[in-house]
Parts: sequence; structure tokens; C-alpha cells
Amino acid sequence: QVQVVESGGGLAQPGESLRLSCTTSGNMPRDFLTGWYRQAPGKERELVSTITTRHTANYTSTLTHRFTIGRDSAKNTVYLYMDNLKPEDTAVYYCNVKTEAQSYWGPGTQVTVSS
Repeated sequence: QVQVVESGGGLAQPGESLRLSCTTSGNMPRDFLTGWYRQAPGKERELVSTITTRHTANYTSTLTHRFTIGRDSAKNTVYLYMDNLKPEDTAVYYCNVKTEAQSYWGPGTQVTVSS
């Protein structure tokens, strides 16, 4: 059984930074894809960024300059570094792990950007 847990959300002021963490546990294969998604109130869930176990990263084009994804394989953790936060970044951020056979979601972590 694979478990996915996000952490690091909270309240930030515009211009501040936050670091989200996604930690996986259980019987993981050697290769899998980890992605960060977000869902703002009244909107559909959207992809933010993905990273492979070989550290190949991809980003939604509009977030490339403010968000950075990274992984610490020894800690089974993928991070999302968010800089220069804007009110429109307010959303629940979800971590997703895709293997060849299945897709696993975490419960999400709330990020609120407000002055």
C-alpha cells in the first residue's frame, strides 16, 4: 500500500515564499512520476509541476519562474518551492504519484496568500 502525504501549507503574505513537501511511503517501484497539482475555489484541479525519479522536472509555463520542484530520494520526499507568492496562488495543493499501474493522491494542503 502506497501512502502520499503533503505538508507545509499555510498562510503567506504576497511576495513571501513557502515550501511544500510530499512524502511517500510503502512499496514504491524504482521509477515513478511525482506531480504537484492545485485546485482553487470554484476551479478545476490544474497541474503545477512534475518530477521523475531521475530528477527530470517539468512545469506549467506560467509558473516556471516562481515555482521550483525538487526531490530528496533518501527521504522519499518531493518539494515544491514557491517564491513571490500571489493571491491567485491560493488553493489546495495536492501531490500525485503515478506508477505504471496506479495513481495515488494525497489529501492536500491548503495554501492561502493574503495580506
